[in-house]
Amino acid sequence: MTRAAVAGIGQTTYAKDMGRTELDLACEAIQAACEDAGLSVTAIDGLVSYHVEQVAEVDLATVLGIPDLRLMARTPSGGGGAASILGIAALAVERGVAECVVAFRARSRSKAASYGDDPNEGGRPWAKAGDRLRDSRQWHHPFGVAAPAHEFALIASRHMHVYGTRAEHFGMQAVAQRFHASRNPDAIMRNPITLDDWRASRPIADPIRLFDCSLENDGAVAVLVTSLERARDLRHPAVSVLAQVQYGAPIHTQLCEFFGTTAAFGERAGGAVSASRRLFAQAGVTPGDVDVALIVEPFTIAVPLALEQYGFCERGAGGPFIEGGATRWPDGALPVNTHGGSNGEAFIHGVNHLPEAVRQLRGTACSQVDGAELAFVCGAISDPSGAVLLGADR
Repeated sequence: MTRAAVAGIGQTTYAKDMGRTELDLACEAIQAACEDAGLSVTAIDGLVSYHVEQVAEVDLATVLGIPDLRLMARTPSGGGGAASILGIAALAVERGVAECVVAFRARSRSKAASYGDDPNEGGRPWAKAGDRLRDSRQWHHPFGVAAPAHEFALIASRHMHVYGTRAEHFGMQAVAQRFHASRNPDAIMRNPITLDDWRASRPIADPIRLFDCSLENDGAVAVLVTSLERARDLRHPAVSVLAQVQYGAPIHTQLCEFFGTTAAFGERAGGAVSASRRLFAQAGVTPGDVDVALIVEPFTIAVPLALEQYGFCERGAGGPFIEGGATRWPDGALPVNTHGGSNGEAFIHGVNHLPEAVRQLRGTACSQVDGAELAFVCGAISDPSGAVLLGADR
């Protein structure tokens, strides 16, 4: 089987109220990824995106001049799909379905960026629910759980109750990521914060505070995947896709399952817990081998959850893991979201975590982990999600 590799990364400026269409943003990011790889856009024969992506493949093919698309695929959920779009692109290359696949996401998420009534047409999707609910939202919207912050607040509160986690643990991760963002010229939020600043930020949904939250901004990201052999002949050092997993398990609105137990596996046997076993087994490595982690975190509570469920620390130990400085660059044992993450750099449904993983393995990151050879990227832990392991081609 042909091993797949990331050969190019591209992104737009990240900002609020950019006044540009998502198609325009997507084209810029894809062109940048091709230029980074040293390939023409006409080499693209596959596109992978999210099911909520508003940019149509036919429009991209027309505007960019892509002559022949052999693959068009989409993965479910928002931030949960951030790693999965790369995983699908890699699978397509490995199986010979396509030779040059671009995974991308474009978003207009600023408050003023709404351009239609559909929840996915810019702005805040939960603000467009209307007065009639026909899906699972009918079971929680009437009770005040109407936005992602409300859902994550319930998960955070439960984690605090079960394990003794403190809200300050989430704040410590927010502080670490804003420190990382302060070193990143592409980040929107470049002023570092203290834990006192976090405490002073306004409550959003107890225990979540403003500085725990992902940003609302516009922008686009693209990564170009081809064969490892081909990538080795291109402009930058190849970054190999060592393993990928996806999973669809009970999500954040089903809290009775999120911390559920089974006799065979213990707490929450499905989801990321079982997916992590498959991921690391595929690559023949362990969580302890990972040098840097990029964890999609709509809210900072997602970081300790992912650390625990993917096996980087014991269940319930995510808070103390963060408190001990393990996730902070440069001295942490496992620097997390070294670009600033979703509350520091930008929130492109988490896809901006992918270029940072590649930069780390190329040795070109702003907060570079010394000798980084293995990077872990996972989508939002609360959604139908997935993860990838990327390796430097030494």
